[in-house]
Amino acid sequence: MADPKGFLKHTERELPKRRPVDLRIMDWKEVYESTTLDRDALTTQASRCMSCGIPFCHQGCPLGNIIPEWNDLVHRGQWDAAVDRLHATNNFPEFTGRLCPAPCEGSCVLGINQEPVTIKQIEVEIAEQAWADGGMEPIKPSFRTGQKVAVVGSGPAGLAAAQQLTRAGHSVTVFERDDRIGGLMRYGIPEFKMEKAVLDRRLAQMEAEGTVFRPGVNVGKDVTASQLRAEFDAIVLCGG
Repeated sequence: MADPKGFLKHTERELPKRRPVDLRIMDWKEVYESTTLDRDALTTQASRCMSCGIPFCHQGCPLGNIIPEWNDLVHRGQWDAAVDRLHATNNFPEFTGRLCPAPCEGSCVLGINQEPVTIKQIEVEIAEQAWADGGMEPIKPSFRTGQKVAVVGSGPAGLAAAQQLTRAGHSVTVFERDDRIGGLMRYGIPEFKMEKAVLDRRLAQMEAEGTVFRPGVNVGKDVTASQLRAEFDAIVLCGG
């Protein structure tokens, strides 16, 4: 805990400003003027985390993100370590930092007396700072296992499984019924919540790591389960 009195000195939440309504109704771009605050504002917001002995934000987060740890790293200015800590439990923080309803903030103990820590904003800022600083370079496996894995479905679960398996050295192919990869993030999330460029940026990283995408393939119709079992050593079902 870098600043034990941070939550006493800084009692106000700070978030990016929303774009004016008369501009928002003219396009489908994201609601906020920018997803990023300046680093001084971020370190101030991160210092509000009390690093509770029993951090209820862990239980509030469906992914089990270790939130106090990366809050502390952000406050100390250790951005590379912060993104590594975040990636330990979350493959795609730039997605969840935009789309998650933030039950972690509802569980924040500081919220009893003040506004809760801006956990969701800090999460997306860590990811965006890493993209801006070149910290999201493809991570190619150091060796290949020779094992082939088919992942059926290219939503968040399928993509996370594919990335982890590719980085472990397996040869991974992702099958998607629709004509483009992304599942709900491609076809169910409107642009004003998350622009498709954010998704495409991550897919390009995964392709550079060696993941193969096969959109427009309806497993069970275009390719049978028997064919998958014959061609692949393992199959991961991640249908929505």
